[in-house]
Amino acid sequence: MTDHSPAGVFVLGDRNVNRMGYGAMQLAGPGVFGPPKDRGAAIAVLRAAVASGVNHIDTSDYYGPHITNQIIREALHPYPEDLVLVTKLGGRRGDDASWLPAMTPAELVRGVHDNLRNLGVEVLEVVNLRLMGRIHGPAEGSLAEPFTALVELQRQGLIRHLGLSNVTPAQIAEARAIAGIVCVQNHYNLVQRDDDALIDALAKTGTAYTPFFPLGGFTPLQSEALSKVAAELGVTPMQVALAWLLQRAPNILLIPGTSSLTHLKENLAAAQLSLPAAALAQLNAIGAAP
Repeated sequence: MTDHSPAGVFVLGDRNVNRMGYGAMQLAGPGVFGPPKDRGAAIAVLRAAVASGVNHIDTSDYYGPHITNQIIREALHPYPEDLVLVTKLGGRRGDDASWLPAMTPAELVRGVHDNLRNLGVEVLEVVNLRLMGRIHGPAEGSLAEPFTALVELQRQGLIRHLGLSNVTPAQIAEARAIAGIVCVQNHYNLVQRDDDALIDALAKTGTAYTPFFPLGGFTPLQSEALSKVAAELGVTPMQVALAWLLQRAPNILLIPGTSSLTHLKENLAAAQLSLPAAALAQLNAIGAAP
C-alpha cells in the first residue's frame, strides 16, 4: 500500500486506508445523471487513482443511477485486496434527475442488492445511511427505522460496516445506541466549518470523518486569503484547501472527485503538501466563527 505522506493512513472499519481517497460522483454525466461523455476517460481516471495508491473510493448506486458503480466495476474488478469501496443509501433519482428520499426498509434492501450487483461484490465493505435533511445540510429527526433496516442487512452478512451521512450529533448518538458506526460523512471544508466540534469528538473515538464537497462542491471555494497562500506556496488554491483538511484532524479522510487525469494528479499531490504555521493561521481565520 502506497502511503501518501505526510497524509498517512487512518482506520476505516477494520482496514487501514490512505487518507487521500477518491470520490466517484463526477464519473456520471452532467448533474450526476446519465452516462459520461467519455466512458473511457472515466475508466482511465479510476485506474490511475488506484495505481497512484488510492485505496478508498466513495460511490453510490444512485450516481447515474447505477452508471458510476458499473464504471467502477468495469475499471477495477477484480478489485485489489486493499481497496475499500464505500457506498451510501437513502436516496434515489427521479426520471427528471431529481434527488428523492429512499429510506423505507424495502428501498434500502433494494439499494443494497443494486450496489452488490453493479459493483460485482458479495458484501459491501462500508454503507453510509445518507439522510436527506436539507439536501447538503442535516436536519434533526429520528433515523432509527432506516438504520435498523441496515443493521439487519449487516446481520445477514451483506454489509460489513455502517456509517452515516448528512447527520447531526444527536442522530449519531441515536445510531450508536443501535449499532456501531465507523465513519461520518458531512458537508465540511475550509469555509463550511459547522462540524468543527464534531470532528474533534469523533477523533477521540477513532471514528473516521469524510467531508463531502471538500472543495466546495458545485460552487468551488473562492477566497482571497486562500489564493494568497496558494500563490506564496506555488501550488493551486484547491491543493491548499485539501492540504488544510488533512492537517485539520487525523481522522479526516478525503474523497475529492474529478473526471480529469490532470485534476486527479493535482489532488493526489496535495497529500504531499505540508502547510507552514503562518499559512495555517491565515486559512483557519477564513472559516472562523465571527
